[in-house]
Amino acid sequence: MEELHSEAQQAEPPAPKIIGLTGGIGSGKTTVAHFIEEFGFPVYYSDDRAKAIVNESEDLKIKIKELLGEESYDKNGLYDRKFVAGKVFSNQDLLEQLNEIIHPAVRIDFEDWVKKQTKYLVFKETALLFELKLNRQCYKSLLVTAEDNIRIKRVMDRDNKTYREVQAVMEKQMSEKDKIKMADCIIYNNTNLEELKEETEKVIFAIE
Repeated sequence: MEELHSEAQQAEPPAPKIIGLTGGIGSGKTTVAHFIEEFGFPVYYSDDRAKAIVNESEDLKIKIKELLGEESYDKNGLYDRKFVAGKVFSNQDLLEQLNEIIHPAVRIDFEDWVKKQTKYLVFKETALLFELKLNRQCYKSLLVTAEDNIRIKRVMDRDNKTYREVQAVMEKQMSEKDKIKMADCIIYNNTNLEELKEETEKVIFAIE
């Protein structure tokens, strides 16, 4: 009995459940992520980590330069997001090849991060959850969405972009209707921050 008790004490805690958090441009995904952190749950920001990893990994630097050219990095050796965006925005094949370089590195980084977490839920924030089928690696998917006209106005105000510029970006993304069909949980962000925070709390604490 003592041996069994000792083994039980040494058993590792169960792995946290991974919740994929996503939303299109102007949806309020990042705001929801910050609320989730306020409620005590860790959030892995995939887009932010990807931005860091392309500057940290010498292996990635070599592969990206081979794919897109030396101009992919500036004279200080930093990833030139504007140059890269210009190269891949209208070239789906190049974009897919770039993703094949970056996303495996982000996946490994995320797996290492998860091992350090102690909460029963962890959230993986990523804009391409459904597009890259990353939802299959998650316990549940959580979509933040809003009406198109609201999303467009938010981005116009935030980034000083024209209606057409925002619309062009949205047209490159999976439709909200398709995302809603695929999502396990949905947060509608059509009102104000107070109601968004309340809705976020209700949804995440209902996850079992």
